[in-house]
Amino acid sequence: MNQVKGAKILLVDDEPHIVQFLELGLVNEGFEVRTASDGMSAVSIADEFQPHVIVLDVMMPGMDGWEVCRLLRKHGEHVSIIMLTAKDEIEDRVKGLTIGADDYVVKPFSFEELLARIGARLRNQFPALFGEVIIGPFKLDDKRKEILYLERVLELSPTEYELLKYLILNHGIVLSKTKILDKVWGYDFGGEENIVEVYIRSLREKLHDREHRLIRTLRGAGYRVDLP
Repeated sequence: MNQVKGAKILLVDDEPHIVQFLELGLVNEGFEVRTASDGMSAVSIADEFQPHVIVLDVMMPGMDGWEVCRLLRKHGEHVSIIMLTAKDEIEDRVKGLTIGADDYVVKPFSFEELLARIGARLRNQFPALFGEVIIGPFKLDDKRKEILYLERVLELSPTEYELLKYLILNHGIVLSKTKILDKVWGYDFGGEENIVEVYIRSLREKLHDREHRLIRTLRGAGYRVDLP
């Protein structure tokens, strides 16, 4: 993580060994962590603790993760929600994103993957927690809307800036064209998906990424930034 100051994480899962493992790892990374073993406790603690990120298990007795997510969004909680699902079903992913989840992780998962996704959510939704964000060869200054690559300021249009920022902050994660359109162009964008390809091509030219080693294309899946 890059100089996270005051980031608060709420872990919600009814499996004690998972909670203990994740809590230990996140505390060692410098986060302030609270835990809950059921949905009702999660809603109550979230209201009092005001976490930045909630790692929320779907399958819990009583109030499940879906209902917790709905309640938090209904109350207008400004929090990033990462759902933990037991199976990689498209229906579960769609349901989670529809009711307001920001991301999901499929069990079993590695701690490193969860940590990367927490970092991406914090950078996207709570940039004030960070000083100057340096990720690999990139330096992001959101106040100036400026990105440096290998200490060179990139000449980017506003849309190119938002697209490259989104790709960098989610480096190592495959992002579909649909997800990119939703996050960069907005849910009400009525154009063609091919616009993403046009902007990716422009970014590659400005990054001198002729061999597509930095911004990789995964056919049928989307794009992924791989940092050297």
